[in-house]
Amino acid sequence: MVPVLFRCFSRLPSSGVLARFALARNLVLGHRCCLVRTGNLRAERSYSSDRNRNQQKVVVVGIPNPFIWFRTRIYYFLIRTYFDKEFSIEEFMEGAKQAFSHVSNLLSRCRFEDLDGLVAKDLIGKLEEKCSALPSDHQEALSAEPDQIMYSTPGDVGIFYDDDGRKFVSILMRFWYLTSARLPDDSVEGTRLFKVAIGDGEPETKRLLTAIYEFQREFTKGVPPDWTITRIEHSKLLD
Repeated sequence: MVPVLFRCFSRLPSSGVLARFALARNLVLGHRCCLVRTGNLRAERSYSSDRNRNQQKVVVVGIPNPFIWFRTRIYYFLIRTYFDKEFSIEEFMEGAKQAFSHVSNLLSRCRFEDLDGLVAKDLIGKLEEKCSALPSDHQEALSAEPDQIMYSTPGDVGIFYDDDGRKFVSILMRFWYLTSARLPDDSVEGTRLFKVAIGDGEPETKRLLTAIYEFQREFTKGVPPDWTITRIEHSKLLD
């Protein structure tokens, strides 16, 4: 079950936005890479062994830009100071990871009615149109199980005000996850294949994919502390 942290709130009106303080997406999402370059992360194979078995796993390490890291901390400080003194980016990221896994699973199974209260209403219709047109293997690749999420990081942070003085915060999250869906080698750009063996089993081929989910919440006094997903992208599957 997705935690109550990620339920629906009234969407920000498209007109009347007085101010938005946001980090540039093309900079915030930049991570330095050292080994296998896959988008904005470093991926490598590591091996460990004991008396009974050898085990292979994929290790994903992100190296953020120090300047961007510092700027995002300023935004978190502003959120705690002016919006919610109990806000924790660590707790938010954990809830976002659970929400991402749950919502991606619903998308994979085309259960669009169950997205109500989790995803913005105007976005659900667009997702239904896109997902329904995908081949079955691409639909399967949308699903990210919790233990298949290799790495996640917050990106763009925005603060919004409307004409009525209502306050909103948006946080963009990027996720890297493995899938065993059988995708043509040229169907999804920017992905890499990995051979992953668990225990003594045969190595399984998995593809590393990325997804972007944006969460928004209204911080106006008296409004329930609920987040909703207002943007969803899955590599070249859902753009």
